[in-house]
Amino acid sequence: MTTLRLGTSSYSYWHFTPEKTPLETVMDEAHKLGLNGVEILHRQMRSEENSYLQSLKRHAFHLGLDLYNLSIHQDFIWEEAEERQKQIDHTLRCIDLAHEMGISSIRVNSGGWRKEGSFDDLIQAKGWVEPWEGYTKDDGMQWCIDSIHACLPHAEKRGVMLLLENHWGL
Repeated sequence: MTTLRLGTSSYSYWHFTPEKTPLETVMDEAHKLGLNGVEILHRQMRSEENSYLQSLKRHAFHLGLDLYNLSIHQDFIWEEAEERQKQIDHTLRCIDLAHEMGISSIRVNSGGWRKEGSFDDLIQAKGWVEPWEGYTKDDGMQWCIDSIHACLPHAEKRGVMLLLENHWGL
């Protein structure tokens, strides 16, 4: 029989107070709730220094928690190749961060057609955003595929799985 293991994402603690909730506090709360692990939101990390990474890893270990995923916020949908390369470079860096923290996977986004409007507008449109003028959904899909393929050798070398989340409009 498989045991259900439950965790939380630090994202769940992100928007509830004006101050950023420290990741250590998220871990403490997960432990109090009897959860098994925490997904770390990269944007909530206060540093990428090794000493900070190892302190998070150690804190989770002392609480008996797994750090099971690193959620990153890159976007592979850019018409400019240089911008896509910046997103690839960010992803490669996050693969290294996950490896250093003993996290076996990162969540990557497909990306989306960034347009003006509110989140409510996006929900009203059921998440669909039309491609930019002169481009098609297939263009965006190919940019995403090519970008992920560029990251795979490094992810394999570091032993980190890439988990794809389709993101608004693609």
